[in-house]
Amino acid sequence: MEASEIEGRTFMQAISEKYSPENFPCRRGPGLGVVVVPSGPQGSPMKDRLNLPSVLVLNGSGISHAGDEGEIAAFCAHVVELDLSHNKLQDWYEISKIVSNVPHLEFLNLSSNQLSDAVLDPDCAKAFSSIRRFVLNNTQVSWDTVHTFTREMPELEELFLCLNQYTTVTPATMPCPTLRLLHITDNSLHEWNEVRKIGSMFPALDTLVMANNNLSSIRDSGEILQRLFPNLRSINLHNSGLNRWDDIEKLNFLPKLEEVRLQGIPLLQAYTSMERRSLMIAQLPSVTNLNGSVVTDGEREDAERFFIRYHLDYSEEDLPHRYHCLVTKYGKLAPLAEIDLRPRYHAKVEVRYEDKVEQVSIRLDQTVADLKKQLKTVMQLPSSNMRLYYIDKCTAFGPDELKYSARALHSYSIQDGDEILLVPKKK
Repeated sequence: MEASEIEGRTFMQAISEKYSPENFPCRRGPGLGVVVVPSGPQGSPMKDRLNLPSVLVLNGSGISHAGDEGEIAAFCAHVVELDLSHNKLQDWYEISKIVSNVPHLEFLNLSSNQLSDAVLDPDCAKAFSSIRRFVLNNTQVSWDTVHTFTREMPELEELFLCLNQYTTVTPATMPCPTLRLLHITDNSLHEWNEVRKIGSMFPALDTLVMANNNLSSIRDSGEILQRLFPNLRSINLHNSGLNRWDDIEKLNFLPKLEEVRLQGIPLLQAYTSMERRSLMIAQLPSVTNLNGSVVTDGEREDAERFFIRYHLDYSEEDLPHRYHCLVTKYGKLAPLAEIDLRPRYHAKVEVRYEDKVEQVSIRLDQTVADLKKQLKTVMQLPSSNMRLYYIDKCTAFGPDELKYSARALHSYSIQDGDEILLVPKKK
């Protein structure tokens, strides 16, 4: 039955259906079945009825309320992860009745439950105190609700607030010192002022993922950035609106930054993929992982040298600060020599026949047989009576006979100034 067809199911009804012996058999001896090895004590005294894993996935199950709390406590004492996404939960009190009876719960996913109008009491939030990873994507929870949770969740390390239609960030009255990772992608945070509030709220933040927010620019000084994000190691700004190299340079003020993801920004659209990566690596000297790929020492040196050469024609006032740093490191580099790797189509060679020497321009895409036809008129000798030898003036090897009539001349690597020796066949 589809979730949309189910109304008013309890948490325990959903568990009983999904994990019943018929749908989730347990091995009681020889034969087929699922062996469940909980991470902790089993916790369920009714093992003949249900045997639950420690990770419960009940997404899209039509759950709207908790049900019997005694049964939840009996069956779920060992559960550590719970996925309740895409259900019909709209009341924090009902959710707290579930969570409070799962004492070892560390991960809770409530994505796509409509909780925008749900009011969260601080006492109710205390039931969530053991949770370390909390997913609230597409729930439209208010910032007041988020702050209530962060005050009452002393173990919270990862928070997911994607697709919540946020246009602003409401600052918290007290920071959350434990949070290490914040996912806040696919919202509408356009101004850096809003990001600044995130730094103040989560001072221990290690990873900030805020792709698809169309952030316009980074408007803080280096000193403020150092203070706001002292522990930030990774930042994802995919599909933001950054369009100035100054914004990229400012990332260098984040003292622990090692990983950056920056694809789909207007600044880079005019460059080739090679130019984008090289210029970004050169601008971010402390970054060891760019867009998911490790930056090797060799790649960094190549990128930094490329950066210098890329800016050789810039006027002094338009040169970026990073250019001067790299010139100090490598010196002013000369432009790379341009090498034409296109195949040659013609060569001027000396054709020798007895005492005659002729300068002849030959096409290198023709065959040996075609060359003999060309030389027939020059040397007044039938092509069927010719033996041709190629003499490469740049090598010490002797003449190389052009034996094969169908072989193309360019395969012999003939260059300007080489010789073709024509010898009549002996009768």
